[in-house]
Amino acid sequence: MLNKIVHLFFIISGGTIGFLYIPDIVHFFDVTNPPWVASSYLGMVLGAIILFGLSYFVTDYIVGFLRWIEDGLIKVPVGDLLFGGLGLIGGLVIAYLITISLKDIDIYLVSQVLPLFITILSGYFGFQVGFRRRDELMNLFNFSRKEREKKQPMEESSERRPPKPKILDTSVIIDGRIADICQTNFLEGTIIIPQFVLGELQHIADSSDVLKRNRGRRGLDVLNRIQKELPVDVEIYNGDFEDIPEVDSKLIKLAKVMDGIVVTNDFNLNKVCDLQGIPILNINDLANAVKPVVLPGEELSVHVIKDGKEHNQGVAYLDDGTMIVVEEGHDYIGKTIDVLITSVLQTSAGRMIFAKPKLLEKAQ
Repeated sequence: MLNKIVHLFFIISGGTIGFLYIPDIVHFFDVTNPPWVASSYLGMVLGAIILFGLSYFVTDYIVGFLRWIEDGLIKVPVGDLLFGGLGLIGGLVIAYLITISLKDIDIYLVSQVLPLFITILSGYFGFQVGFRRRDELMNLFNFSRKEREKKQPMEESSERRPPKPKILDTSVIIDGRIADICQTNFLEGTIIIPQFVLGELQHIADSSDVLKRNRGRRGLDVLNRIQKELPVDVEIYNGDFEDIPEVDSKLIKLAKVMDGIVVTNDFNLNKVCDLQGIPILNINDLANAVKPVVLPGEELSVHVIKDGKEHNQGVAYLDDGTMIVVEEGHDYIGKTIDVLITSVLQTSAGRMIFAKPKLLEKAQ
């Protein structure tokens, strides 16, 4: 289709050029016998035929160039195109206002050449300002929206305000638990998956290290499940912040631009977001919060699976992975027994529960 449009353009251009200039060329060479040789319509036909033949040699290059422009525009995020276009329009308007007064000056360089130069320059700078300052402009719009919301009653504002988008980082995707959380509908709003996170995930999946490769592939499987099987809205953010090399810094920038919440289980990213005032949801904090509460004196049924560090200890685990150290539990390895909780210890690595077999308690 694009090839036919290019051929049609050449035919129309050739016919127009032939209609306007071929009769003058015929008169210049004094070839007017017979008279129809100098006809404008004959010139139109000759011009259309000449450029139509020429189009077969250059059409592939022109179509390839147009395809290249089309692919580039498709890859650019809508926000970048919008603000770049607004900046271009603003620059052209300013150039028009400047060049109005120059057309009355009777100097060819000033009245004809200078306006063209000013128009090109203003359009270029307008596009660059709109494109490169898009984040600040979006923040300005968000700030204005927030100010308007503050003026409304608190009840009305809370009813109309949509949930903030949730932005996933690489660590929480590889972890995999985010899919189960989405399935339970605990996350409201749209799930945002940035393109630069997908790139990092693909790089991990292509790693020569077997462990990294398996983690990356599991992350891709988790994303596929979230996008196709779960009842949540998922969007791929195709934008990138080329001036920021680190993925974590890009996530923070994106959260500011979108007024979103970062979902992670990365301890360092959690701290950086706290320092910069970025809302964050930490999956590890959620897991710790929903662990069952056990108190000293309660009874549990556990399966002792191995020796403990100290003499005659056994080790068991709850369903959520919490370690239970069973005193005098060495003789019960491989068995399921009832134990009494003696103490609970909270450490930086998690929670540990100390217990002893209920049979020993009865014997005493």
